[in-house]
Amino acid sequence: MKKKYLRNLILFMLIILLTFYIILKDQSISKIIEVLSSIDLKYILIAIICMLIYLICEAINIGRTLKVLGEKSTFYRNVKYAMIGFFFSSVTPAASGGQPMQIYYMNKDKISVANSTLSLLINLTSMQIVTISIAIISLFFNYEYMNSILIGLFALGIFLNSTALGLLLVSVFSKRMTKGLINVAIKILEFFKIKNIEEKKNKLENELNKYQSSATYIKSNIKVIIKTLITTYIQFLIYYSISYWVYRSFGLKEYNILQIISMQSVLFATVSGIPSPGAVGVSEGGFLEIFRNVYSENILHEAMLLNRGVNFYLFVIISSIIVMLYTVKDKKEEKLTDK
Repeated sequence: MKKKYLRNLILFMLIILLTFYIILKDQSISKIIEVLSSIDLKYILIAIICMLIYLICEAINIGRTLKVLGEKSTFYRNVKYAMIGFFFSSVTPAASGGQPMQIYYMNKDKISVANSTLSLLINLTSMQIVTISIAIISLFFNYEYMNSILIGLFALGIFLNSTALGLLLVSVFSKRMTKGLINVAIKILEFFKIKNIEEKKNKLENELNKYQSSATYIKSNIKVIIKTLITTYIQFLIYYSISYWVYRSFGLKEYNILQIISMQSVLFATVSGIPSPGAVGVSEGGFLEIFRNVYSENILHEAMLLNRGVNFYLFVIISSIIVMLYTVKDKKEEKLTDK
């Protein structure tokens, strides 16, 4: 597992380097530094606070569902899970590593795999609903900023997000489908002649029973789902507003916050389904296209760098430090336990 994530991290870094080389090869570095040094930092601070609130909202959603499922978790731990999810989602294709690593760390904190899986599935389902709904509404107001390539990518992004949403809804609410997925997993294990198949099958079925009973409990507590959706709408509107605060940091006022939020929501839906680690490359290119009429040509690239720096790269660095600290802590605890 460690080798796999190391490979993903190396790939992630190479894609970043290639992306910025392509985008900035014709730009003057001294000009970029000059423009960025003249921005209003108070708006950047607001943008960073918005990103923190985004992660806190995810922690609130995780904590709420875990509590309903009878699991004990502190706010501090929930923030940790949100940061871990952000980091591993950022460095793996199609954000595939986020939830598995969150489940892994929750399991280390004595949280049932069935309950942590259900909690994260509900959270992810809510995110998909919010992403799709806000983006479709916003597209009507931003169609003029979309070229044919972006429209195609937007349609692909909505299709992929809708497909993921359908699978998530089935996973949460369909016992038959979930059991079918376990049977497929068992057949794959048998094909590769994995040892102790029966033991693994019994363990998976026990987890399935726990999962289904938890899912039934969640369905009878519809208020939890409604609260999660409301929190997620707040979470994403605050996240999308980061682009507005970056816009204001350049001293610009022509566009209002709702216009910028709607543009960013279309951008996010367009790139979020692309199976590139952290949507690196497509996010930067998409920003340059969608916001080309918002910023003048002489500051467009600087705006992209700053926007992406706040809503992605800065928190990839912060979350990576948190992951490393917890990894070191876990290793020390394992050594003490072995003694």
